Amino acid sequence: MIFVDGKPFNIESSSSNKGADVLNALMECPFLVSATNSFKGISEMRFTVSAESGVERSTMSKWVYVFQKEYATVNPAIVDFVGTDEATTCVGIAIRNRKNGMISVAHMDFPDIIMKALSQMLSLVVDPASNAELDVHLVGGFEDVVLKENNHITGSGSRKKMEGYSFPLCYKIIKSLWTRPENFHLQTLCILQHNTRRDSEGNAYPIFNGLAVKTSDGSVFPASFDSTSRCPDEVVRRIRLSSSYEDPNSMGRLLEAYETQTDQFKIEPFRWSQWKQHMALSLQHLSDSEILQTCSTSPYAEGPDFVENERRQWAYIVEHPDWRETFPKKKPRIFTRAADGRWERCFN
Repeated sequence: MIFVDGKPFNIESSSSNKGADVLNALMECPFLVSATNSFKGISEMRFTVSAESGVERSTMSKWVYVFQKEYATVNPAIVDFVGTDEATTCVGIAIRNRKNGMISVAHMDFPDIIMKALSQMLSLVVDPASNAELDVHLVGGFEDVVLKENNHITGSGSRKKMEGYSFPLCYKIIKSLWTRPENFHLQTLCILQHNTRRDSEGNAYPIFNGLAVKTSDGSVFPASFDSTSRCPDEVVRRIRLSSSYEDPNSMGRLLEAYETQTDQFKIEPFRWSQWKQHMALSLQHLSDSEILQTCSTSPYAEGPDFVENERRQWAYIVEHPDWRETFPKKKPRIFTRAADGRWERCFN
């Protein structure tokens, strides 16, 4: 059930697709429009771990970073911030329990995982013994749709079909929140047209690609992370994402890496196939523009480091063709937080 401004949200609709009507009504809701405009007025929080920053390591904030198709649930007594970025047609979602302060953040990338993904996120956020009031923030997705003529003709002429990645994903998220029994208080809806800017030629781009939650009070900010702060084990976790689409055990669910109670990352062993090695060798020879067209759902809207990130994954796979080099004795890669807030790998 979705609440807006403290009240259950519902609309009168005779449409066979009431979920889409709910999404459209929410996008026009004055309370959410005002909240989204306020969100847009917040300065973007930039996360980095730079040797030139001059920040004392012992005073650095502790954060947890979530990659595409990952989620993490954090305890505010342990972690200061949790967030994600690099979302173009993807959506970052944050859910916070008002009572206990537990927060789960996910980077949703495909409609078919939403129902299972929400259950995963809520597993440590909601106490089954109590009725939780949950604040929800959605940031990401933009107007990437293209209007195309449908093949069949109706009595009123050509029927136009909306095609794109962002709308089906946002629709499925809203529909799932609306039909689930929990009380979801929608606070931020910076998606689709509310998260779209256009250049002088009319090309669409997302305004924001990420969000971060301050765990002490649940406040949400636009956020970006650089390669030093998307940690730990950045390249291996990126490869895990692409490899997960070949793994039946990863289908229809979010990937886990962060362990809430111990405040550590545990990347379980996974393998990459000979086909993936062959693809890595082939893709290395593509030009930057060819990589964008081949590997992105929104080639004109990606960040400046997208191509570099793709190339680093392929270079790693070529250098380590046997996945067992990365996971000796088939053991997980475990990272614990050092006193200065950085992640350190544990070898056992």
